[in-house]
Amino acid sequence: MVTRLFSVYGMAPAPTVTPERSSQVVSKPYPNYKVIVLNDDFNTFQHVAECLMKYIPGMTGDLAWDLTNQVHYEGLATVWTGPLEQAELYHQQLRRAGLTMAPLEAA
Repeated sequence: MVTRLFSVYGMAPAPTVTPERSSQVVSKPYPNYKVIVLNDDFNTFQHVAECLMKYIPGMTGDLAWDLTNQVHYEGLATVWTGPLEQAELYHQQLRRAGLTMAPLEAA
């Protein structure tokens, strides 16, 4: 039966030649993600600003209020941008505090 297979399909395939590996290493940075707070009808300005200051590292009072106003008047604001793992943490903390959050979005 083996003889018949070779006669039907021809000779065994030629050996595969693999190309040489490049010695160059290409580094690609991890993508950043945006944490976006959405406007809603039940969170107060004070609560939104306090949550931003509590959960977003380095958030100042002035910036928190600027972002809170942006949420209110423009419907949303990107409150933090960075690596996925941290973005997931801040997103979850803000959501648990009652803020209305957009899904994480690649920056």
